[in-house]
Amino acid sequence: MKTEQQTQTAILDKIVSLLDSAVRIPGTNIRFGLDALIGLIPGVGDSATFLISGILVMAMAKKGITRKIALQMVGNIAIDYLVGTIPILGDLFDVGFKANQRNLELLKKHQESHKNKDIKVANAKGILIMIALFLVAFLIVAGYITIKVGKIVLGIFA
Repeated sequence: MKTEQQTQTAILDKIVSLLDSAVRIPGTNIRFGLDALIGLIPGVGDSATFLISGILVMAMAKKGITRKIALQMVGNIAIDYLVGTIPILGDLFDVGFKANQRNLELLKKHQESHKNKDIKVANAKGILIMIALFLVAFLIVAGYITIKVGKIVLGIFA
């Protein structure tokens, strides 16, 4: 009979599979999921999948991970988000990087190495704040760059 932890991990497995590897391109070993598809929507898609991935990181954190593992997980979704915002290249990167799968593997390795130990649960609120601050900082920088590029482009046509 499955333990509650095994059941929760199985649910995370299914969600991660849906996001990162639900569809295989026929004749290849290349797999992708909703993360790559939603990321095709300019502007909004990558932000939406970043937030979904952030929720997954918080769910994984509640299962018991260290702050170091939590930072690695947030780093994975931040890299996925940053590169994912680059048109076309970012979409191809999403297919190969699979941040959610990486994070699930981090969780499983951590659980395996701490099987019989009491694992301190990382602060989910702290993770949420980290994710929110990253998103706000990125949007501010992106807005600033957009304004600067816009002024340059408009200056060329003036």
